[in-house]
Parts: sequence; structure tokens; C-alpha cells
Amino acid sequence: MKKLALHWKILIGMVLGIVFGFLMNSVDGGKSFVIDWIKPFGTIFINLLKLIAVPLILASLIKGISDLKDISKIKKMGARTIIIYVLTTVVAIVIGLGIVNVVKPGEGMSAETIDKIKTKYENSAGVADKLTKASAQNDAGPLQALVDIFPSNIFQSFASASMLQIIFFALFVGISLLLISEKKSKPLMDFFDSLNEMVMKMVDLIMLFAPFAVFALLANVMIAFDDTEILLKLLVYALCVVGGLFLMICFYLLLVGVYTKKSPFWFLKQISPAQLLAFSTSSSAATLPVTMERVEEHLGVDKEVSGFVLPVGATINMDGTSLYQAIAAVFIMQVIWPEGLTFSNQIIIVGTALLASIGSAAVPSAGMVMLVIVLESVGFPEELLPIGLALIFAVDRPLDMCRTMVNVTGDATVSMIIAKSLGKLHDPKPKNWDDNYEKVK
Repeated sequence: MKKLALHWKILIGMVLGIVFGFLMNSVDGGKSFVIDWIKPFGTIFINLLKLIAVPLILASLIKGISDLKDISKIKKMGARTIIIYVLTTVVAIVIGLGIVNVVKPGEGMSAETIDKIKTKYENSAGVADKLTKASAQNDAGPLQALVDIFPSNIFQSFASASMLQIIFFALFVGISLLLISEKKSKPLMDFFDSLNEMVMKMVDLIMLFAPFAVFALLANVMIAFDDTEILLKLLVYALCVVGGLFLMICFYLLLVGVYTKKSPFWFLKQISPAQLLAFSTSSSAATLPVTMERVEEHLGVDKEVSGFVLPVGATINMDGTSLYQAIAAVFIMQVIWPEGLTFSNQIIIVGTALLASIGSAAVPSAGMVMLVIVLESVGFPEELLPIGLALIFAVDRPLDMCRTMVNVTGDATVSMIIAKSLGKLHDPKPKNWDDNYEKVK
């Protein structure tokens, strides 16, 4: 009997988790049962993925850079990566603005609904936390983002999983290895090559637990939704975001089909475990090890490309988040500040959302923090910010799950495009967790 593919197992786990969480919502003590006995398994899974993210990035990038044997190739790959990421982000923002201006989801919302949402969420801890984080980011100097790339203590960077600092260190080590003799660099290169193989095998082992983990994660998400009336009132806004994200996926598939000459359906099938995991965790960073495994072994991208493009993408490529920010900002303005909806303000939204996406952390709900910065850039009244965030707070988590899936898909798409342009795209060679099991059992 043919084994059930991993993406189907994960999908079944997601559906069962949603159903289970929905049922527990209506059972006395159901929420506490999920929090105490189900949620921890999802947390363990995410912790395991985060555990291997840093050594995977370090090993893959150092080995990949040192294997290029040519510093000019590094510059070429870096420049192409940044340019393509910026272009796809601009496309995402324009799609978002186009949809929200045509549908105008904020114009039909009643004052009664606004008051109910305001009462429920305006003073919530979640909204206050987002405003505090956005304020701290705004207070930083204009070059703080550049300063933050350069670590003063790499072990501290490892501990905090500061992606750009780790990427810089890995590039620094990789280039330095190129500049010393091959005889002296070989032992270290062999070490990182072996480390990369070991961590990729750890990904395979962790993914055996994925269907059960996404069940736990989705069950926990479902028990958070206790006011279906508000969710229904925000349905049009949510559909605008989901529709825009769907168009962005179609754009990626078009790029894959036209430029890499690969079947879009084949691409979706190979990357689907990473997409489903991104949807379940709402974190590009937590999904990164799985994304790298799928891109290298199942899409055929060389590790020197995936090791650079994917970590950079998890940090600066937030197409789904940028699209969401465009729609959310205009939706909030349509509801409570329609006089601010000028053409010039929408141009400002494009630029600010682009810059904000580069600084957006690859963690759950970071998009709402950046949304505050986008709104402030167009002169949105400060006293209305809590109300604005409260308007969309109820549906932020499910939309965050969707936009994270788009972010990960975008990273995989760009890695294929870069690999194709550099001649680093080859036939996939998938590995299984038990390839060597017979020899050691």
C-alpha cells in the first residue's frame, strides 16, 4: 500500500485540529483542556524547529558561499535576491491597494458594529502590546536597521536568533574561507558540510511529528475565537485580504512556470508541507528549516542559493504582510478616517509598507506592529490608533496564518528564480529520514 504523502497527513491534522478546537469551544472546560493538554505539543514542535534554525542557516550558508569559489558570484546573487524581493513586495502592495479601493470593505460597516469592536478590543493587552512595540521601533534612529545587522557578540545573536546578524556572520566566515588556502579551509568546510547534512536529517525526523503538531496548533487557534458575530462583520475585509493573497500565489506560480519552466502544480505539491506548516505556526522563522529542506531536496535548488536566499527572505521578504498592511491601512481609514484617503497618502503607504516589510520580524502578528508605522506615516490621528487596531484585531490571527503561508511561498519562488539564473537549479534528490536506518538499527 502506497504511503500517504506528508502534505496530506499535515492537511488531515489541520482539519481535525480545527474541528476538535471548534467542538472544545462549546464544551465546559474544553478550552482549559486544550491549553493544558493539547497546546504544549504544538509548542514543543515549534521549539524544535527554532532549535535547528540557527545551525542550519550557519552551516548551509557558510558551505554554500565557500563552494562558490568566486566572490563576484556572491555579489551577483545578493544583488539579484534583494532586487527581486523588492519587486515582488511592490507587486503585493499594489494588489492589496487595488482590491481594497475597488471593494471598499470599510464603507458598509455600521456604527453599532464599530462600537462593539471598540468596546471589546480597544483596551486589550494585545492592542496595547502592538502599540508599545511600534512606538519603540519608531523611536529608533534612521540607520538603526543597518546597525542591527552587525553583531557585537555572535553567541548572543545565536541565542536571540537574530537572522540578519547570523547571515552577516555566515557570509563573513564564508568569504574569509575563500581568501585562505584550500588546504587550511578544507577541514572547516568539511565540518560545516557534515553539520548541514546532520541538521537536514533532523528536519526529516521532526517532520514525522508534524501532523500531530499542526493538530495541536490549530486546535489552540480555534479556541481563541469566542465571538463569531464580530468575525462575520469583518468577513468582507477578511475576504479582501485572502483574495489578495490568492492573487499573489497565482503571481508566484506564473513566475515559476514562465521563468523556471517548471509546472506550477508540481511546485505547489513540493512546497506544500512548508506552506501548511507556515499556516499552522504563523512564523516564517519557525518554518525556515522545513522551507530549506523542501527547496533543496524537493525543488532542486543548490544549497549555496537556498542557504542565502531563504534566510534573507524570512527576514526581509514579507509579501503577504505588505499586502495585508495595504488593505488593513485603507480599511481602517475607510471606517474611521475617510478624509485621509487621498492619492498621495496611498503612494506613501506603498513606500512605507515596503520599508516596513524589510524590518518586520518573522514572528506571529509582527504585521500589526508594522501597520501602526504605516498608519502614522500618512498622518493618521494618534488617538484613533487603538480603535484602528481594535477593528481588525479579532481576525488578525487567521489572516496572519494566511499571509505567512504567502511569505514562505514567495521565498521558495525567489530561490528557484535565483537558482535558475545562476545555473544552480537541478533535478530534485529527496532524502528520507530512514535512508541510513538499515545500517544502524
